[in-house]
Amino acid sequence: MKARLYSSAEELKGFSVKNCQAMPQPAGALMCAPDHFAFEAGEPPADPQRVRAQWDGVKAALEGLGRPVRLIDPVPGLPNMVLTGTVSLTGVTPRMEKVCALGQSRRPSRRGESERFEAWFKEAGYRVVKPRDPALAFEPGADCSWHPGKRLLWGAHGFRSDPEAFLQPAEAFEAPVVLLKLVNERFPHLSSCFRPLTAEAVLIVPPAFDPVSLELILRIFPIVLAADEREAAAMRPCGAAVVDGTAVLESGAVMAGGHIRAIGLATRPVDTHDFIKAGASVSGLAAPLY
Repeated sequence: MKARLYSSAEELKGFSVKNCQAMPQPAGALMCAPDHFAFEAGEPPADPQRVRAQWDGVKAALEGLGRPVRLIDPVPGLPNMVLTGTVSLTGVTPRMEKVCALGQSRRPSRRGESERFEAWFKEAGYRVVKPRDPALAFEPGADCSWHPGKRLLWGAHGFRSDPEAFLQPAEAFEAPVVLLKLVNERFPHLSSCFRPLTAEAVLIVPPAFDPVSLELILRIFPIVLAADEREAAAMRPCGAAVVDGTAVLESGAVMAGGHIRAIGLATRPVDTHDFIKAGASVSGLAAPLY
């Protein structure tokens, strides 16, 4: 299927997920120890021992589900490097070439990370793709998600990423992209309000999207689970990571956990409270590796 962007239900005429090529599941994850993690200016400092215990819990949960974790060295002065899952979008092309798409953030606190991740992924055998236009904002790991098992990308714009930025990863991965527009500032990126669980089911926060985007989601996913808006804002259940039928998610997301188990998936609760204050949960701490 050609690499193109879909932004309305009308454009989906003739489109079928079944016609998208198969996409392998990740074989591992990349994490970064929270040695230099810090909240934004004005926030009370994080307790290092508590933060480390939360990070260790996520790492142990992923490894316990058979997803080995590799590490990138933390760097002083880059407090958000621990959020490895927000920096890059990884995957493989139809010829099984490993690709890493890096972005460029509007936020000063995220600048300086890109060159460290670029070096790591190149050493790991990935072809690294960076935005061609320096004027475009793009946070690939936070605003992109693979459709489970398919060469189909979901992307979000409205706060952190520009819609034009998604054409480059579409070309790099040779995958179509379904573009969603975010309209609720409580949910500023895709991983805060959208989590594909299976090829047929997705967990979303409906008020996070405009009507056109909701129609796109309903057209493609037969099962759409609605997360409670208040719980989703506080506990970030859409920041879960799904590994072989088990959703690793924040332990406080009780209602979302019930929805996930109701469709036959298992759940593994972990504590990510301090990282939620920085806007991320499980998926934000672990970048998929292929």
